[in-house]
Amino acid sequence: QKAQQLAERNVEVERKNEEIDQARRAVEEKAAELALTSRYKSEFLANMSHELRTPLNSILILGQQLSDNPDHNLTDKQVEFARTIHGAGTDLLNLISDILDLSKIESGTVSVDAEEIGFNGLIEAVARPFRHEAERRGLDFEVTFNADLGKTIFTDSKRLQQVLKNLLSNAFKFTREGHVRLTVKPASAKWGSDHPILSTAQTVVAFEVQDSGIGIPADKQKLIFEAFQQADASTSRKYGGTGLGLAISRELAHLLGGEIQLRSEPGAGSVFTLHLPLRYASMASEVRTKSEPGSTIPAPLPHAGLLPSPIEDDRDNIAAGDQVLLIVEDDSNFGRILLDAARDTGFKGIVCQRGVDALTLATDYNPTAISLDIHLPDVLGWSVLSQLKHNPLTRHIPVQVLTLDDDRHHGLARGAYSFLTKPLQAEQLKSALRKIGTFSASRTKRLLIIEDDAAELLSISALLEDRDVEILTASDGKTAIEILGREDIDCVVLDLKLPDMSGFEILEHMSRQAAMRDIPVIVFTGRELSSDENLQIRQYARTVVVKGVESPERLLDETALFLHRVVTELPIAKQELLSRLHETDDYLVGRKVLLVDDDARNIFALSSLLERRGMEVLTATTGLEAIETLSSTDVSIVLMDIMMPEMDGYQTMQKIRSSEKNQRLPIIALTAKAMKGDREKCLEAGASDYLAKPVDTEQLITALRMWLHR
Repeated sequence: QKAQQLAERNVEVERKNEEIDQARRAVEEKAAELALTSRYKSEFLANMSHELRTPLNSILILGQQLSDNPDHNLTDKQVEFARTIHGAGTDLLNLISDILDLSKIESGTVSVDAEEIGFNGLIEAVARPFRHEAERRGLDFEVTFNADLGKTIFTDSKRLQQVLKNLLSNAFKFTREGHVRLTVKPASAKWGSDHPILSTAQTVVAFEVQDSGIGIPADKQKLIFEAFQQADASTSRKYGGTGLGLAISRELAHLLGGEIQLRSEPGAGSVFTLHLPLRYASMASEVRTKSEPGSTIPAPLPHAGLLPSPIEDDRDNIAAGDQVLLIVEDDSNFGRILLDAARDTGFKGIVCQRGVDALTLATDYNPTAISLDIHLPDVLGWSVLSQLKHNPLTRHIPVQVLTLDDDRHHGLARGAYSFLTKPLQAEQLKSALRKIGTFSASRTKRLLIIEDDAAELLSISALLEDRDVEILTASDGKTAIEILGREDIDCVVLDLKLPDMSGFEILEHMSRQAAMRDIPVIVFTGRELSSDENLQIRQYARTVVVKGVESPERLLDETALFLHRVVTELPIAKQELLSRLHETDDYLVGRKVLLVDDDARNIFALSSLLERRGMEVLTATTGLEAIETLSSTDVSIVLMDIMMPEMDGYQTMQKIRSSEKNQRLPIIALTAKAMKGDREKCLEAGASDYLAKPVDTEQLITALRMWLHR
């Protein structure tokens, strides 16, 4: 009997286990279906974004060209029409960006970049665009700020401005007469007591937007915060819009650790109040503070997309004379390691995670040196390096490039001071920082000119000498090698034709000596180089300057770059030489560009833009056509669209790179897909650079100048 009962129980347990297995499999299937649905939605949004941005690209580029009226053959009214077209296109672009924003927030790929921002600057930036609107429509627009809050708030400036501008836009849209008021004050109203961040914050700020508009009925007050929903959604509605603004604002408020509340009555106006903590902290850290030790209440999961609080750096206690290292690194843990190493070697450190912030901080703080990671979340580090080296205010700052890529020559040729490959030993990192600190502290840089012609030597010295450069000279190879072995040299100008040996032998000698390998060499020769000589030089020298009409400007430019000279302190005549070099399109004129795009409108728009700059434009509408053109024609640069039929841009670039002839050909990928990971995919496929559609014309021309400059 006992054995029988045990057997029955075993059968029952097995049945239960089988039921549990079935339930688990059902849950896994549902999760897989959900993941698939989410992926389809993301792909749909990315593809829809591409389909909308592609024609928009043409509208914006051609509208911009017409409104600039470069040939002065349009009437004022026609220019105004063009500006209206461009403005409407920009509005459409903003709408597409809103839809993508909502998608990114929902998928948890939006992060918070919190920083200390002044209330005065924030309020002015938000209110400025609406003052003109208020005057035009005769509305009373008031902004008040309660000084009890102090001077600053620690949060994400961009996201906060986006929410406040959305709320003010709504207030102005639904108010025909009366007033709109923005009030910033310590919060007195209560929010949900279970809010994990507001309920533990020491100070909560209330951003209150009040209007005397049409008001919102009670039954619609929850609905308007849903995507694509409005209080009046009928086909005969009076007020336009997509109904995305408040949905995005609500999600962004949650992301910043706050919430939005609404009080409204039909006909009596509305009050939207954004509650935010005075100091943003990630949801995870706030939850840990709230949960008492031993508490049995499970802590809520961190909100998707939130990042830990930024690294505490030294930006607030920098004094005159301090050595400052700007650390541009998206990995918080490695950023802290770099900051500690900087402090150990006598620097004060400023840490940022995005390339855009790096450019602003470099201009604001004028750091002694910069440590730059290549893989950043917003732009490629090479673009940051290029912009730093094209800006006269930041060009002299030595940049130490840190990356996983072993593309040392590429970094050094673009003006990087040194190149370190991850992973790094602590002592190796400190040694590199000490070296860059010593170089920056030395006001005088040492330049060696190797030239056997006395007249030529005199003219080069006159062009390059100044109080910040000490010039050493050698008229033969033997003397040059002795000086290089004995002295600390920062840069070499080399003529290939010497009485006792060729310049190639000097380059060979330098490449064998570890101490000389990183000294920049500028080859300056009076004769046309053969293709073999060019190839040989490329293996040794960072850059080649051939004597010609522009050779003095090029020589001054390259030596200033590699000696990290402060351009604004050069004599006026030399500054003018350099500005002529960087602000003209001489490097674009006559160069062949291959434009690969399956959309005729885009080809027309971009061809018009590039031909106006003097470039010769070749076009291809498919990947195969592009590969055939490259095999039969020498092209200087390629602009590659990603979304194409049969063979897409990724496959086309991989095919192009498989040919030895096209290994170093600059390829700029143009894509309207704006989802996470697109940039990385382009670079992995072989792109040299990446621009998102609609293409900003200035950004495109800057990228072309950068890649064709050398």
